[in-house]
Amino acid sequence: MTKRTILLVASVLALALGIAACGGGDDETTGSTTATEEKATTATEENVVAVAQQTPDLSTLVKAVSAAGLVETLEEPGPYTVFAPTNKAFEALGGTLDTLLEPQNKAELAEILTYHVVPGELTSSELSDGQKLKTVQGDTLEVRIAGGEVTVNGARVVTPDVEASNGVVHVIDEVLIPPQG
Repeated sequence: MTKRTILLVASVLALALGIAACGGGDDETTGSTTATEEKATTATEENVVAVAQQTPDLSTLVKAVSAAGLVETLEEPGPYTVFAPTNKAFEALGGTLDTLLEPQNKAELAEILTYHVVPGELTSSELSDGQKLKTVQGDTLEVRIAGGEVTVNGARVVTPDVEASNGVVHVIDEVLIPPQG
């Protein structure tokens, strides 16, 4: 894996952490300014790693990015689009997560995390139904939009457009696993 790829993966993960920090729940539809909106406003001054570290719902992602050795990469200038899985998304992996966090599985963990990062900054308004996105890991993600809901490889975007100084984070409800083969 090249240094550039590692940096991209780290950036994506950091963005995901920032998004998770900004998002508290799936039903934020009030007319007043929410904590998520306030965090999203301040996140633009911080890189994806700092944003993720301040987002409690992205703490598992932060732990994974650190275990994969991608923190420095994600602190680099982007721009990156990061699809950041929530803590609940990682919990759904069960014991697989514990295995991935072991030092001997660092390369596999980095491959999974870089699959969540796309070079360039793509806000939700720039995503379209059927769009294919080439990840830093090398494989492709597919965007679907139906009834106002955006999904990426079937994972629902629960908090879109969390801005960071080096990209944008979209918090998702599943961990994306690269195709085998």
